[in-house]
Amino acid sequence: MRKLHLVLFLTALIIGQSCSKVPVTGRKQFRMLPQKLILGMSLTNYQDFLSSNTVVPATDERTKLVRKVGSNLQTAVTNYLHKNGYSKRLKGFSWQYNLVQNSTVNAWCMPGGRIVVYSGLLPITETEAGLATVMSHEIAHAVARHGNERMSQQLALILGGVTLAVALNDHPEETRNIFLAVYGVGGTLGALAYSRKHEYEADKIGMVFMALAGYDPSEAVKFWERMAAHSGPSIPQFLSTHPSDENRVKAMKEFLPTAMQYYKKN
Repeated sequence: MRKLHLVLFLTALIIGQSCSKVPVTGRKQFRMLPQKLILGMSLTNYQDFLSSNTVVPATDERTKLVRKVGSNLQTAVTNYLHKNGYSKRLKGFSWQYNLVQNSTVNAWCMPGGRIVVYSGLLPITETEAGLATVMSHEIAHAVARHGNERMSQQLALILGGVTLAVALNDHPEETRNIFLAVYGVGGTLGALAYSRKHEYEADKIGMVFMALAGYDPSEAVKFWERMAAHSGPSIPQFLSTHPSDENRVKAMKEFLPTAMQYYKKN
């Protein structure tokens, strides 16, 4: 009986340490993987990506815009998290913003605030607020630690639920591929390995983050309408883990009054 009580106590302790609430939405979240290891993988893979792709120089006006929007969002997100008791979410963050020359319509944010925007995205974002829509959405994924949740699921499915440390040691290539797929590296916007739940949640959090940074969150709706026009007819939602453009826009319109409460025009 004493042994059973000890097991139950340790289980409750582990769950208590692993459970937390996602900022903005308040969803209870259970994570399996040590964030420190996730951050280490982020730094390595971010540097590898930049070294194997054409990074647009800092003097380029497009890069200046990416870094301006990134800086504005960083300030807003940092202030919000500190004021609302989520400071731990920023532990290990080392914000970086880079633009790469690539015609793919994509952007992503690795854990630790390491962001890449592809040049092929800019004709669709069109405006500074449009770019803020995408970058705030990707930052939302990182702050909400959706990648940690998703990697936990993928490790369980593909490698039998081993710990991340064991996976990195025994299956380095498979683990790296899982990591890159989860964070959308090399993919296209809206085709990440996140679930519909994560995508809808990142939309909401991102709209709040961009509003706090002084960008009109209604621009998020306009951006996704442009994305829908660019993408053409969406595949049936039941065939995808991601929201259809139509459902995504509908959900954003429903959430817009809430997001507008955070908006103060600069």
